[in-house]
Amino acid sequence: MNTKKLLCRGLVGCALLALAAAPAWANEDDHTDPLTLDAKTQHDAGIVLATLGLRTLAGELKAPGEVKADAYATVLVSPRVEAQVIARRAKLGDVVKAGAALVVLSSVEVAAIQSELIVAEQDWQRIAALGAQAVSGRRYNEARAARDLARAKLRAYGVTAQQIDALLRKGSNAADGSFELLAPVAGRITTDTFLIGERIEPGRTLFTLVQEDSVWVEAQLAPADAARVQAGAVARVIAHGMTLPGTVVQRAHQTDAHTRTVPVRIAIDNREDLLHPGELVEARIQVGDGAAALAVPTEAVVLLQNQATVFVARSASRFEPVPVVAGETRAGWTAIPQGLKAGDSYVSQGAFVLKARLLRSQLGDHH
Repeated sequence: MNTKKLLCRGLVGCALLALAAAPAWANEDDHTDPLTLDAKTQHDAGIVLATLGLRTLAGELKAPGEVKADAYATVLVSPRVEAQVIARRAKLGDVVKAGAALVVLSSVEVAAIQSELIVAEQDWQRIAALGAQAVSGRRYNEARAARDLARAKLRAYGVTAQQIDALLRKGSNAADGSFELLAPVAGRITTDTFLIGERIEPGRTLFTLVQEDSVWVEAQLAPADAARVQAGAVARVIAHGMTLPGTVVQRAHQTDAHTRTVPVRIAIDNREDLLHPGELVEARIQVGDGAAALAVPTEAVVLLQNQATVFVARSASRFEPVPVVAGETRAGWTAIPQGLKAGDSYVSQGAFVLKARLLRSQLGDHH
């Protein structure tokens, strides 16, 4: 049996023989080798390396989804007392810090408590200066309690301790009933439906503050599929030509009466501000335990000479096409039962760029 017959055993063996017979591009000494790229060229081409290892390949459900604000990171800002809007300090779309002034309000009730506090504070300061020995214990305690009660009333109306201290420094002329409503957390203003001069009832939402570092995607699944989904399951969302990783945080236990579907909530890291509430996306949710197998991202597998191939890094700058047997594909990963071994460094992103360079070289175009 000759050498070629010895090599050509099995699909992978034949493919290796075919690629080994390739001409100039396989010669490491050839400076025009299309698969030898310096670090800058690799970066510009979007080539990313990964180490081959075992991965659990579970099943995956597909469902339409809608991006929603993370309700656990959303805050409604409203007054606790009837008031009139005097001035606006922030507007729709602004990103504000915690403690930033949002709006100036004026309230008759707040004015009354401000006056009460100023009088109580002055009375307390006078009695405290005399000392507990100079006045009766009852009078001493009453003065302190009156001061503390007025402070507590203002705090209950949403006036902060810092604002109260500023009021007392200004004195009696400051008791005009005006106060600033502050942002309780940092976030982006997504609603601000009110007008200057408008009278606002207690509890009416003036601003909605959303912390956009995370968003929810609400996927709609058939009841039978939703029953297979567990909290904590791995998920991904496809939007704007990108795949974003996520985690299932909740599954509704009630079927929507109109759509006859069950909402499944997926949490997505949105620190890059890629998703916004109201957008429609495609959700994919992992279900089942699956089996562990050597696997690569599906985009890492390309066809060369009609053979599934993965590019392997032989050095920091040199890549080699290695024929493989491509197994089942799940959740964007393809099993590689034959052709590679655990620990191999392979091209996880940018394989099509290397394939294109290789094909151009075979056609005689080295540029």
